[in-house]
Amino acid sequence: MRAVVYEAFGAEPQVREVADPAVPPAGAVIRVEATGLCRSDWHGWMGHDPDITAFPHVPGHELSGVVEAVGPEVTGWRPGDRVMTPFVSACGRCRECVTGNQQVCERQTQPGFTHWGSFAEQVAIDHADVNLVGLPDGMGFPAAASLGCRFATAFRAVVAQGRVRPGDWLAVHGCGGVGLSAVMIGVAAGARVVAVDVSPAALDMAARLGAAVQVRAASGGADEAVRHGSGEGDVAGAARHPSGGADVAEAVREATGGGAHVSIDALGSAATCAASVGGLRRRGRHVQVGLLPGDTPLPMGRVIAHELEIVGSHGMAAHAYTAMLEMIAAGTLRPDLLVTRTVGLEDVPAALAAMGAAPAAPGITMIAPGRPPRGPA
Repeated sequence: MRAVVYEAFGAEPQVREVADPAVPPAGAVIRVEATGLCRSDWHGWMGHDPDITAFPHVPGHELSGVVEAVGPEVTGWRPGDRVMTPFVSACGRCRECVTGNQQVCERQTQPGFTHWGSFAEQVAIDHADVNLVGLPDGMGFPAAASLGCRFATAFRAVVAQGRVRPGDWLAVHGCGGVGLSAVMIGVAAGARVVAVDVSPAALDMAARLGAAVQVRAASGGADEAVRHGSGEGDVAGAARHPSGGADVAEAVREATGGGAHVSIDALGSAATCAASVGGLRRRGRHVQVGLLPGDTPLPMGRVIAHELEIVGSHGMAAHAYTAMLEMIAAGTLRPDLLVTRTVGLEDVPAALAAMGAAPAAPGITMIAPGRPPRGPA
């Protein structure tokens, strides 16, 4: 099969022929129809993930496709089934799995990290009966692939970990794929959403998805303006930071009348994490989704004084997809609107490298392995 391969952390990825994956006894081989280009793939390529320990390596963890083959222990799936899978492949037998928490499985594997991933024409997924999710009729592969990581991660972060209720203020820090998904899901849940990002284009897309307030943040974490409505209206007066910029957390507190009830760091940096915690009202909840560098400090004095909750969110178990899929089927959620570009395998090396540079175009980029680029999705 053709796959994107790199030989060392930071080494230039190449598209080349490699061996087809073996079928795990309890798993399946999936013919990849769509796979997302996610910032987690960039982190892995740069050596930030301890699960990548052998080379050559094939990245990619957010995928959908068609079952090519199943192992002899698989009972629920057969070749030809249209499926996607959470990026955490759970074992189904550990303490966390038997209590329904497969997203934090003690013996989890992850395609693109613990083994070769989905930037390829085929990928192996272990424990298929635990980890595969059938696609509803009419759902396209690009939208389905986003459910494997970014959209489902945002759904659980907003609904389960954030416990957002109608009328709550929800602040979303970082409007990439996860953040824009969180904006859409928060609006569907009845929340008033504040979107925070450095990119005007990302904020405009957040506004189109229903964000009531947009905070423009500088690359160092200080905001330049708070904008209401569609993102094209007047700039509201944001409090100014002594450095000359305006403080993101204070801007969020001002826009929400005292602070967000729930705040999500969907990017993962010391600045976005601190701003997310700092923008909460008393007894608010901070949900950390974006991967953070080591030893990131938290304002624990504020956490104690205001009785804040700090929780992590790590994907979503396959058995928990039903409610999300029902909302998608009803048209309440539209993950397809977030897929703004589809490329081929040959475009991946340059696209992966570009993720470490300037902010990407808003929305989610999907890869169609084995096919020429198809332009906008």
